[in-house]
Amino acid sequence: MTDDLKVQKTDAEWRAELTPEQYQVMRQHGTERAWSHAYNTEKRDGLYHCAACGAALFEAKTKYESGSGWPSFFAPIEGAVGEEIDRSHGMVRVEAHCNSCGAHLGHIFPDGPQPTGQRYCMNGISLEFEANE
Repeated sequence: MTDDLKVQKTDAEWRAELTPEQYQVMRQHGTERAWSHAYNTEKRDGLYHCAACGAALFEAKTKYESGSGWPSFFAPIEGAVGEEIDRSHGMVRVEAHCNSCGAHLGHIFPDGPQPTGQRYCMNGISLEFEANE
């Protein structure tokens, strides 16, 4: 994945640009605490971007209330989010990452609403929201 990224930075550059919490989640594949981010209740129309590189990831119209404690979407913008098998913590899950910079965003589960049936369960700290005016 690393060689194909549009945005490539050293570990030191990421550490300097991201908050410690963002670095832990986005570069070390961490997870923020459930119900801890304001984007859980964000309802305005707009776009969600990668907090590391600014790439557009999700349209607000694909966001829904999953009850999981993390912002959830049923589909990303085409080509914006990549997937990788995550075998950490004794589980097998599908990790979601930004296709522009490789930042860890969250995980994808097959229990979302139609039309996709997918739940992109994202860490709010990995996102930046831009409201439509």
